Amino acid sequence: MAKVRKIAPRPLAGTGEAVSVTTPPGSTSGLGSRAATGAAKTMAGQGVRMVVQFGGIILLARLLSPEDYGLMAMVTALVGICEILRDFGLSSAAIQARTLSREQRDNLFWINSGIGLALGLCVFAGAGLIADFYQEPRLRAVAQVMSVTFLLSGMNTQYRATLSRGLQFGRLAMSDVGGQTLGLICGVLAALGGLGYWSLVIQQVVGSSVGLVISAMASRWLPGRPRRGVPMRNFLMFGGNLMAAQMLGYVSQNIGQVVIGYRTGAEALGLYNRAFQLLMMPLNQINAPATTVALPVLSKLQDEPPRYAAFLLRGQTVMVHIVTAIFAFACAQAHPLIVLFLGEKWQPAVPIFQILSVGGIFQVVAYASYWVFLSQGLARAQLTYSVVARVLIIACIFGGSQWGALGVAAGYASGLALIWPLSTVWVSRVGKAPGAAMFNNGLRAILGYGVCALVSWAAARQWAHTPVMELVIGAPAILLAFGVVCLLWPAFRRDVQTIMHSRELLRRRG
Repeated sequence: MAKVRKIAPRPLAGTGEAVSVTTPPGSTSGLGSRAATGAAKTMAGQGVRMVVQFGGIILLARLLSPEDYGLMAMVTALVGICEILRDFGLSSAAIQARTLSREQRDNLFWINSGIGLALGLCVFAGAGLIADFYQEPRLRAVAQVMSVTFLLSGMNTQYRATLSRGLQFGRLAMSDVGGQTLGLICGVLAALGGLGYWSLVIQQVVGSSVGLVISAMASRWLPGRPRRGVPMRNFLMFGGNLMAAQMLGYVSQNIGQVVIGYRTGAEALGLYNRAFQLLMMPLNQINAPATTVALPVLSKLQDEPPRYAAFLLRGQTVMVHIVTAIFAFACAQAHPLIVLFLGEKWQPAVPIFQILSVGGIFQVVAYASYWVFLSQGLARAQLTYSVVARVLIIACIFGGSQWGALGVAAGYASGLALIWPLSTVWVSRVGKAPGAAMFNNGLRAILGYGVCALVSWAAARQWAHTPVMELVIGAPAILLAFGVVCLLWPAFRRDVQTIMHSRELLRRRG
């Protein structure tokens, strides 16, 4: 029988209540290797998922109109906050906890499922109010059908948390890719059949259903009946604080869409929504899986500050450079990308997307602060920070909303730029985080890729006269500028080298 070492009782993160933890020796050894393998599997899965999602955007954008997307966005912008309530922060609470018994996991499953069912019933009953708010009768049926996704997502929450806690990132990616792929296929078939905005509804419902089935099968776990007397208070406290912070984040991201839909109607909202989704696609495909990999590892390293800081900064460097490079090119070449891939009818979305892309860069350079809050159990500190930061973003959005969709985009991007330095200062004060190094990581990426984007945009503007030629000239121009920046800026070059050798570094230090 293997010997075990006793760890002195310590507070479960974010609760202040002591628990006793027993772990096998060397349980944190090899974390670097497991993280590297998990990151590779996750990024491979997300690469496939991004291709599927981008392909879906192209296909459905050509088959559907901005008004179709606007109608769907009217519903999701209002009821999307129910997704935050449905999770209740319990997925992160389950992943972050040092210990999790089977009975606690069972109870968490039924809590999330019950919340999902209750929210689904509320959305179904309130569908008429949503239609009345926008003065759009078609939204009643859309909201009623969409209500079933809350139950499906609620049931899926702890299956996904189980896979993440067990570092089963390959199976988690399989669930994501499978659900999204089959949902897209059904959505495209429905659009080809002339179902219009209903195609988007079908895509969401099918994707949620398939994702649940795959996650349940991959986790190899069936929940038992709920039990009384099981200590759940710590999870609920952690989840409640996290949920409140996430709700503020959701409101700051989507209040602009509600304002546009209410003031200007479905078509203008459709243009903004597509631009916003093009922004969120790479963010969601990289930030969320990066958190899936980083959170369980950082949570285990929180008592080893040097390793914690090294892993945090390395993970931030990889994420920031990948996403910033994507947005820099997308911003510089937004016109040919949108016209060629989505079609001429989406050309009015170009300036909206360019402004949002700049905001997306500021969002990603601040994202590692979220890892610090979660991994160190600083849910209450995160809630306080979120109140300050999100109120600032919302104020910027309302300030810009008088200029329509373009003003909303500018307000959102301005708010993200303002909270970036705030986030690094905050986590360095309330947690064990290298705030100055995190800020410098982001600053180098912004300056380096900003120069590359300007060169690409200027070259295409000077010598190209068609969308195809803009890409033909702009793509090599940004690569050439990237090479020059790496050559002339040693610190930027070191960051790139760190990314190229990140897997080997993780294995060696694991």
